[in-house]
Amino acid sequence: MNKKKMIRLTALVGVATATGVVAEANQAHAATTTTTETTNQTTNASVESTQAAVDAAQSAFDTAQTSVDNAQANVTSASNNVTSASATLSSAIANKEAATSENIASATSAVSSQAVVVASASQAVSEQAGVVSAAASVQASAQAEATSASASLSSSSANVTSATSALSAAEAALTSDQSTAANNLSAAESAASSASAAVSSGQAAVDNAQAAVASAQAIVDVQSSDVINMSVAYITALKNYLANPSSANAAALQEVAKGADYVKELQQKFKSDASLDVVVDPSDPTVQEVLSVYAVNLINHLRNQYGLTTAFGASANANVAAIDFVKKYYDDEDWNIFGTNGKGHNKNGLDAYANQLNTSIAEDAGSGLTTWVNGKATMATTTLHNLLYAVYSDIATMLFDDGGTNNWSHAQSIFEDGTILGTDGFNNVYLGVAFDKYGYAHYELYNATEGNHLGNNAYSLDVQTAAQALLTNAQASLASAKASLQRMTTNLMVAKAAVVAAQNQLAALENSSANDLVAVTKVRTQLASAETSYQTALATYKQKEEALKKAGDNLAAAQASLEAAQATLATAKAKLAELEETVANLTNADQLLAAAQAAYEQAVANLTTATGNLGAAQVDLAKAESQLALAEDTAEQAKVRAAIAAQVDQQLNGSTANDRQSAGQDATSLKTNGRALTATVATASAAKQKQGADQGRLPQTGNDDQEASTMALVGLGMLGMATGLYGYKKKKLTK
Repeated sequence: MNKKKMIRLTALVGVATATGVVAEANQAHAATTTTTETTNQTTNASVESTQAAVDAAQSAFDTAQTSVDNAQANVTSASNNVTSASATLSSAIANKEAATSENIASATSAVSSQAVVVASASQAVSEQAGVVSAAASVQASAQAEATSASASLSSSSANVTSATSALSAAEAALTSDQSTAANNLSAAESAASSASAAVSSGQAAVDNAQAAVASAQAIVDVQSSDVINMSVAYITALKNYLANPSSANAAALQEVAKGADYVKELQQKFKSDASLDVVVDPSDPTVQEVLSVYAVNLINHLRNQYGLTTAFGASANANVAAIDFVKKYYDDEDWNIFGTNGKGHNKNGLDAYANQLNTSIAEDAGSGLTTWVNGKATMATTTLHNLLYAVYSDIATMLFDDGGTNNWSHAQSIFEDGTILGTDGFNNVYLGVAFDKYGYAHYELYNATEGNHLGNNAYSLDVQTAAQALLTNAQASLASAKASLQRMTTNLMVAKAAVVAAQNQLAALENSSANDLVAVTKVRTQLASAETSYQTALATYKQKEEALKKAGDNLAAAQASLEAAQATLATAKAKLAELEETVANLTNADQLLAAAQAAYEQAVANLTTATGNLGAAQVDLAKAESQLALAEDTAEQAKVRAAIAAQVDQQLNGSTANDRQSAGQDATSLKTNGRALTATVATASAAKQKQGADQGRLPQTGNDDQEASTMALVGLGMLGMATGLYGYKKKKLTK
């Protein structure tokens, strides 16, 4: 219902309601003096009855809404049925068009062919079922044999346990003295073995210490006598070439260099000493110190001849870095710098390691242990003599045989100052020496800084002092090793004597307990036999378990094949059923079309019926909605009437004796929903004075002292109108 129209109707009803309430109040006042109770009962009953009407209307509305929802669902279902029936009809029409004699014959032929396929698949299933049955029989037999083998194994294990217990009992029969003597002998033999091993270890330590002393003595003897001297002509030619590497200067340098037979010079000047022929590890820190100090002294002597005052240094940190670099970028990467297909320097590795250490690095490499005058050495058998000779040979080779494609770069790396091969940043050079797994020598030139610590733990370049300290330490180690060996030898003699004493004691006790020993021997034999039987049973058990597993695998494979054959048969049957259905559809095309047409027409009829039912339900819903709105309006007016009746009764019953005497007028302000209306009510005494004049205009309501004035009634009527206009609030309908 339109809200504006509803409000206008409510306003009109409000006036009528107010008038009716005044009339009811006057009638009730005329009938009894308890007007308040009578009026309230009447209006309250009206409120209750109108609310009951609202509840009934709401229930009717809800029922109508449910009917509409159900009808809508029926329409949707009927529409879906029409769509489905239409699709079925289209399919039936297409089937009818396809139902030619040729198509029927072709479909029938396909059915016959598929029947042959089904028969073949069925035969395959039957055959595979036989295979599964045979495999199951083999598996059952294997299971029985495995069970029997398991029982035999358990029995053998029990025999071993029994024999072990018997041996324990037999051994317990021996006297405690004999057991103690045997334990003493075992302990003495163990102590003697340990003492013997200690003596062997001590002797090895003495041998190693003696070798270290010999090596240190050899280093003392070598001292700094090995130097390489360059001719003035060579130095002049090299300086000219490094200052201006022209072809003419290169030719002049090559001419001077080739005149020096450096191999012969090495043979004459390198001091060979038999004490240097001790096998050493090139990565040993002591050997590393000797090699790097030796190489740096050779290079610094050459730099002095060249006229340079800045010297290279050697340190433990630089040696550690050299060993780490060579292992990571040559050994681990199988990088053969020379060899048959030599790869040359690992430049990527140099760049990576320079970034890692945050410094500049240059690398020289030499043949090292691979080719030199006295023959070929290996990393496993190299001696200190070989290593020193290799360093001497490499540095000399860099000076005298470095022409060709290298363009004297090795010599340049030795004689430059502050730069190497044109690269700046070599102001504090420290040398590290390392040998790769192929036997080639690597000379790593690092620029040491406070940040990279490569100059830390620097070695003294005074060979005499360092070698003498090395010799002193080696001699002290040798003396300590000899003293330890002496103590260990004494301990061994004592331990051997204890073994002899324990053996004598045990022999004496064994002679007095021969019978117990015989029993122990017999039980030990029985235990050995039981253990042999157990091992045989264990082997048989494992064999049967393996056979059982194999039989199980075969059975599983056969079952899988059977399932595959069954799946093939099911597929073939499904295809046959599909083809048979096609033949049936083509053969019965007329009947199927007629049925589809009838079903479609019925679905259309059902949709028409459902649509009509929906329209009727919607009409009923609209009626219920209108009745609910009217019932709610009536209930609202009943509430207004109850409120007005209460106020009228209050005015009629509120007069007192003082009011009648004063004959004044009281202004009563009534406020309803935000609007104030003023009603003037005359007192009973004033009404008496004007009774004669007003009797013709107002009806009598009983006791004159309780009579309301005309203005009061008019005011109350206006109050009812205001309540209707501004106090009405429409209830929201939900659906």
